[in-house]
Amino acid sequence: MDQNVKDYVAGKVKEMVGAATCCMEARAAGQAWLDAVGTEQEAEQTKKLIAQLEMDIMPVDGLIAFAESEAGAQVFGAEAAKNVAAHGRQIKAAGAKYCDCPACNAVEAILEKKEELL
Repeated sequence: MDQNVKDYVAGKVKEMVGAATCCMEARAAGQAWLDAVGTEQEAEQTKKLIAQLEMDIMPVDGLIAFAESEAGAQVFGAEAAKNVAAHGRQIKAAGAKYCDCPACNAVEAILEKKEELL
């Protein structure tokens, strides 16, 4: 893997791990990858990271559906859930494929480098 790509991805993984919106599974996979960089475990952890991130990134339609659900209202609060759903529709109309929270933004950037990572 090119060092510039590795450095870029490491920065994005750190952003993801530090994001309040990052789920614990992605956070754990990200930290495991960071810990493995430069070791014989790097290739294996890279595959695990990519697999986890592909499962965890939130498609914008999923964001909207969740925000409009009872579970979304419980997580965000009723009024905030309406705002999240409206925001999701707005970014979808602008062409977004995924949620634009800090964690998903970092994940999307990492996955854009998937072929170079593997």
